[in-house]
Amino acid sequence: MVRQARVLAQATSDLVNAMRSDAEAEVDVDNSKKLLAAAKLLADATARMVEAAKGAAAYPENEDQQQRLREAAEGLRVATNAAAQNAIKKKLVNRLEIAAKQAAAAATQTIAAAQNAAASNKNTASHQQLVHSCKAVADHIPQLVQGMRSNQAQPEELSSQLALIMASQSFLQPGSKMVTSAKSTVPTVTDQAAAMQLGQCAKNLATCLAELRTATQKAHEACGPLEIDYALNAVQTLRSELQDARMAAHDGQLKPLPGESLEKCAQDLGSTSKAVGSSMAQLLTCAAQGNEHYTGVAARETAQALRTLAQAARGVAASTKEPQSAAAMLDSAQYVMEGSAMLIHEAHQALVSPGDAESQQRLAQVARAVSHSLNNCVNCLPGQKDVDMALRSIGEASKKLLVDTLPTCSKSFQEAQSELNHTAAELNHSAGDVVHSSRGTSSQLAMASGKFSEDFDEFLDTGIEMAGHTQCQEDQIEVIGNLKNISMASSKLLLAAKSLSVDPGAANAKNLLAAAARTVTESINQLITLCTQQAPGQKECDNALRELEAVRGLLDNPSEPVSELSYFDCIESVMENSKVLGESMAGISQHCKTGDVPAFGHCVGVASKALCGLTEAAGQASYLVGVSDPNSQSGHEGLVDPIQFARANQAIQMACQNLVDPASSPSQVLSAATIVAKHTSALCNACRLASSKTSNPVARRHFVQSAKEVANTTANLVKTIKALDGDFSEENRDRCRVATTPLIEAVENLSTFASNPEFASIPAQISNEGSAAQEPIVRSARSMLDSSTLLLETARSLIINPKDPPTWSILAGHSRTVSDSIKSLITSIRDKAPGQRECDYSIDNINKCIRDIEQASLAAVGQSLQGCRDDISLEALQEQLTSSVQEIGHLIDPINTAARSEAAQLGHKVTQLASYFEPLIVASVGLASKIMDQQQQMNILDQTKTLSESALQMLYAAKEGGGNPKAAHTHDAIAEAVQLMKEAVDDIMVTLNEAASEGGMVGGMVEAIAEAMGRLNEGTPPEPEGSFVDYQTTMVKYSKAIAITTQEMMTKSVTCPEELGGLASQVTVDYSQLAHQGRLAAATAEPEEVGFQIKTRVQELGHGCIYLVQKAGALQMSPTDSFSKRELIECARGVTEKVSMVLSALQAGNKGTQACITAASTVSGIIADLDTTIMFASAGTLNPENEESFADHRESILKTAKALVEDTKRLVSGAASSQDRLAQAAQSSANTITMLTDVVKLGATSMGSDDPETQVVLINAVRDVAKALAELIGATKCAAGKPADDPSMYQLKSAAKVMVTNVTSLLKTVKAVEDEATRGTRALEATIECIKQELTVFQSKDVPEKSTTPEEFIRMTKGITTATAKAVAAGNSAQQEHVIATANLSRKAISDMLTTCKQAACHPEVSEEVRSKALHYGSECTTGYIDLLEQVLLVLQKPTADQRQQLAVHSKCVAGCVTELIQTAEAMKGSEWVDPEDPTVIAETELLGAAASIEAAAKKLEQLKPRAKPKVGQPGGLLLLDVSICLPSSELLTMVHAFFFHKAEAGQRF
Repeated sequence: MVRQARVLAQATSDLVNAMRSDAEAEVDVDNSKKLLAAAKLLADATARMVEAAKGAAAYPENEDQQQRLREAAEGLRVATNAAAQNAIKKKLVNRLEIAAKQAAAAATQTIAAAQNAAASNKNTASHQQLVHSCKAVADHIPQLVQGMRSNQAQPEELSSQLALIMASQSFLQPGSKMVTSAKSTVPTVTDQAAAMQLGQCAKNLATCLAELRTATQKAHEACGPLEIDYALNAVQTLRSELQDARMAAHDGQLKPLPGESLEKCAQDLGSTSKAVGSSMAQLLTCAAQGNEHYTGVAARETAQALRTLAQAARGVAASTKEPQSAAAMLDSAQYVMEGSAMLIHEAHQALVSPGDAESQQRLAQVARAVSHSLNNCVNCLPGQKDVDMALRSIGEASKKLLVDTLPTCSKSFQEAQSELNHTAAELNHSAGDVVHSSRGTSSQLAMASGKFSEDFDEFLDTGIEMAGHTQCQEDQIEVIGNLKNISMASSKLLLAAKSLSVDPGAANAKNLLAAAARTVTESINQLITLCTQQAPGQKECDNALRELEAVRGLLDNPSEPVSELSYFDCIESVMENSKVLGESMAGISQHCKTGDVPAFGHCVGVASKALCGLTEAAGQASYLVGVSDPNSQSGHEGLVDPIQFARANQAIQMACQNLVDPASSPSQVLSAATIVAKHTSALCNACRLASSKTSNPVARRHFVQSAKEVANTTANLVKTIKALDGDFSEENRDRCRVATTPLIEAVENLSTFASNPEFASIPAQISNEGSAAQEPIVRSARSMLDSSTLLLETARSLIINPKDPPTWSILAGHSRTVSDSIKSLITSIRDKAPGQRECDYSIDNINKCIRDIEQASLAAVGQSLQGCRDDISLEALQEQLTSSVQEIGHLIDPINTAARSEAAQLGHKVTQLASYFEPLIVASVGLASKIMDQQQQMNILDQTKTLSESALQMLYAAKEGGGNPKAAHTHDAIAEAVQLMKEAVDDIMVTLNEAASEGGMVGGMVEAIAEAMGRLNEGTPPEPEGSFVDYQTTMVKYSKAIAITTQEMMTKSVTCPEELGGLASQVTVDYSQLAHQGRLAAATAEPEEVGFQIKTRVQELGHGCIYLVQKAGALQMSPTDSFSKRELIECARGVTEKVSMVLSALQAGNKGTQACITAASTVSGIIADLDTTIMFASAGTLNPENEESFADHRESILKTAKALVEDTKRLVSGAASSQDRLAQAAQSSANTITMLTDVVKLGATSMGSDDPETQVVLINAVRDVAKALAELIGATKCAAGKPADDPSMYQLKSAAKVMVTNVTSLLKTVKAVEDEATRGTRALEATIECIKQELTVFQSKDVPEKSTTPEEFIRMTKGITTATAKAVAAGNSAQQEHVIATANLSRKAISDMLTTCKQAACHPEVSEEVRSKALHYGSECTTGYIDLLEQVLLVLQKPTADQRQQLAVHSKCVAGCVTELIQTAEAMKGSEWVDPEDPTVIAETELLGAAASIEAAAKKLEQLKPRAKPKVGQPGGLLLLDVSICLPSSELLTMVHAFFFHKAEAGQRF
């Protein structure tokens, strides 16, 4: 610390001098004064740091001095940042500009490469996905370029800097998606050159995006605090621009920009209005929480959304032909900008005083005003005014229902009834027109909504007329209530139509509109049923016909999901409803014959409901069939499901209405409460998942806050419902009514926020082939509806006149048609099961690939493998094979999910999987043909075949599962196939990575590191399984591993450059693990700033690792290049420095636990050192350096051991105290154990090598203490900050007891070591205690980090046998020297056996039965051995003949357990295992190798061709071989040798 302080002081001194020089040269007096003031602050901070460094140097052991130095260094860092803030900011912005330039160039190159590869891409789905992602990136590139140019033109302007930051942040997400799409496309591009170009461009873009992400974060940190001011200025600028547009419109000079049209701008404005509302909701949440950083981000996003809104509003005004409409649009947009500017200002003020209630109230008022202005802006769109007028007309007309007395009837009952039927039909027809017109132009919607309001007015008048004819007061109230329901349903229909026309692409908008139209129909039917008195069965048939007409629209264009039913739910629904329909149709016919009118009406209603259910199921099934077609574009799931939020919002509102309805019964109240609880719980879970998936920190916080508000308001409502359930008084009902208001508001706000288009799913696009696949289902469903309509019309006439034979014949015909249509519908749905046809195609494709790879394997065996063209390099084939395997690996989990529960996705995923196998086989065979080593050839081909076969097994399992979540019997087979395929992918990837690292190809490693860096910014997992301490520990381990590997790379760069590839691969693997753990650690760190710091440091380390890996590859290519060596060493030093920064960030999170990790590492090193010392002592080479006795060290050992006991107490208490105290305790215990080890080693050395066994006893005693301390430190780290009743606290107490026991044992050993009469007994007691502790660890559920072989396990059991014999001999001789030797040998033998037993038993290939047997007999053997040693102790104390006889009994018990252990180890080997050292096996292997060599030689002989006949006298003519003799001889020779060797092999087996 002091040395680094000197370096720091020198650097700051140089900086102060440079600042003073700049101040003297500065022309501007104000700037000069600022520089001098900053230089003075920096000089003062440096002086304080120097003083603190002097104090620390004078008293290096003083913790207070060290703390002062740390505080002074931190103060100096703050002063340096303040002094050099402008320079740092300029440097960071310049770095961002360079990164943005590189990213834009790389993206442009990738788009060009994608266009070049399009012609040769065989996979339509991946091509469409790539085109979509390229278009998204192409839309963002101009914004990024504009940000760079603006910054270059005005580098000192904050606005230009923030514009560049915003453009860069916006570019990251689409850029990452394009990288993913490009990588998935590469394997299916047949043009090798185009594929290589696209793959290389994608890698370059990924690296550039990683650099851009880091540069953006750092620039944002420097410029971020001023974001709110920038957003405010941006909104005020937009207001001025709209004012200029208003003046231009007034003068008739406002013209649309190129590409703008009225419809396009109107849709943009409608969709953007949701984004504005959502971003403002974020702004309110962040401001209310008082978080300046996130409020700035939300303000920036609000300004961005408002810019898009202003552009759309200007486009609408410029495109409209009515000056008044244009002026109204621009004025309303200006009001939105004014209100938004005021909202941002109030948010800024709220940050100044976060807890001020008045400030929060003002903020809420301004937000409501902005929301109102935003609605007015949307209402200015063409067609919206007419819908609003229709809504107002309905509202005005509905006021007639609020009068106390109804007007006098002017018509007869029959006339009123007839007119009601007529106006009901007209209103129902108008509702259908509104549904259709909402998908057309604005003028069509205006006309349809106007007609609907007129028809509603007429219907309402006739309904009121009918109400006047009712005699009973209760019936009259019921009629008026039904009319109110129709009014509400009509308003909802117009609102849904208005919403769809504003944003046609909104999720589920069409279905919500169709549902609203059906609600109007159902409300009309309820009124008709109540009011009319027609001929028997007529109104039931009319109601059914209206319902069928309302659902017919579901079959018009099934391009959206109709319901939440899965495909197999649709089949079940069709089967159930068809059964119900069949029974009701039979009932209709029967009751027509018998004249049972009530029963007839009931059957008609049941049939209508069944037909509606059949239509819904058919529409949903046809949608799923169309979407599942491989040529269709499957939709992408969004952050949230707007359909779920909309349905939950509607259900909660209706349930709350039922709660507060005075007429609700207790059962209805409980039912409504259940609905509220169900939907609010679903919303909270959706928010939790969304917060875990989003990378937007502001959105994450808002989802969490919204979930809390919904949960709290629901809890308050549930309390009032419980009170209401106990007493249905008016007071309790009022309380319930009050409690529903905040819940409805919270759900409304959440729905508004979730409606942001950024969160929405991308809807599926059904292809022509998908539409063709839908046609049989849609045709059958339409035929069913048509024939059902005719059947009901016929039944309506039959119930009046059942004696008409021709009508009965017509009814029978319609009934047959309905039945045939339903059969056809069921057949069509079953035949079109999603994914089945694609699974069959993919299975055939992969079977063909397997045959191809088998043929290649046979050719490789015969050394006649023909590969690809010579112009394709080995490196290119390796990259192609790696790319194919990676994409196959990425599809395993999606296919697993689709096969279990998502039938619509199954066809897409399996088709995509199969498309990668042909390029996989081509690359694999080509790569094998380029490899000279036959063993490597066969390895690649065999692994490729294994991968293909595992994929085939998974496809069979997926086809069987079919995406049916209820087919649970298939899920185990799917899971097994998935696991096998993952293992096959891992195996071949290991082989390819090893080959790539050996050849110096580091592109894949760089890509893996960049990908790991990108995942750092993804959302956190829904529920991280561990705590921060767990992730901190793992991160420290991987960080140190990277540092060690980096140091080794520095060494190997000089001595052995060819080994750098393997080391670079290890760095890549370790960094990937570090980044994964870093993401989890950042999510669980408190406060959030620590998590942000951890992610930043890990990303910086990632950049260093990329540079290091690249330099390693370059040095492998040219091992003698001194410049490359120097660059690698510099990069390695940079990585080491960045590792220390990661460790520093982790330490800032939990200083105490970090100190525990460091102390544990120190103790681990001590234990390793003691093991080495024991080895030297056992060999008799531990000699004293001078003449000294053990007595000279005894007191030091005792004193240090007691100090360690005190440290143990502080360590245990530190777990429940502050991190600082825990850190001090951990550091102190590490220092004390180091001192104790040193003095014990000196004491053991002083005893001389004449008594090595006693030396080993003493060192073992301190080793037990060190091991117990390591366990105690680990337990303390896990228990830090936990409550007293946490299980980790009990583990801590247990570890502390073991620690005290071992220290006590050390003290006893020290006291007895010079007493020749008792030291053997003491050594045996210590060994027994140590073995018991080892047994406790063995019986724990902790899985060992590595596994071992059964052979190693058997070898270790031999030591038990030797130790048992020595123990019996020692007991019989009762000599202390023998007892000490037995104690030392027993300790090692049992420890080794327990370690290898658990490692061998926990091997993944060992069955559960064999594993449990091995662990059981390991425990039994250890327990028996402990009994034997305790018996030896008894013999030493009471050496009688009976006691000695017991030694034999215990030794037999141990021998029996060892036999069982050996048999268990044999069982671990399996039936096919052979001993490679068996002479028979060696001879057989040699024979087989010789046979293969002879067969290969014979094949070469067969390929001999006769030479050209030599001329007379030509030299060598006499040596010409007679081929006719040679070839048969070679074949005979081959047969003889092969026969001989096969016989020899058979003989060996006997």
